[in-house]
Amino acid sequence: MNINATLLGQAITFAVLIWFTVKFVWPPLLAAIEERRQTIADGLASADRGKHDLELAAKRAADAIREAKEKAADIVAQAEKRGQQLVEEAKQAAQAEGERQLVAAKAEIEQEAVKVREALRQRVADLAVAGAEKILRREVDAKAHASLLADIGREL
Repeated sequence: MNINATLLGQAITFAVLIWFTVKFVWPPLLAAIEERRQTIADGLASADRGKHDLELAAKRAADAIREAKEKAADIVAQAEKRGQQLVEEAKQAAQAEGERQLVAAKAEIEQEAVKVREALRQRVADLAVAGAEKILRREVDAKAHASLLADIGREL
């Protein structure tokens, strides 16, 4: 056997193998590699978009929380203001009620004072009439002088 012929046969076989590999095996491998590269690139782009969306969502959430806190602070301030208004209204109502009760009490006291004066006047008149009656019983007829005694009672 000749080394040259064997070497030449191996070289031809190797060339056919390279041609076969380049023609039939290499394109599907390159397509699979390119598809995998594209999938990885799409995944990285999606991850970047997701990261960007996450940042935007975090900003929107922070803004929403800030707005909610502001609204809550406004509501609390309004509630405090309304509470103060209610307290003031209650104070005014209580003061008006106190004044009304004071006026009513003064009127009642005045009525009672008038009643007591009338009762006292009547009692003084009765005592004066009784005293006069005792003094005059011996000298004057009570039936004859009834109008005069009534006038005296009214004057007292």
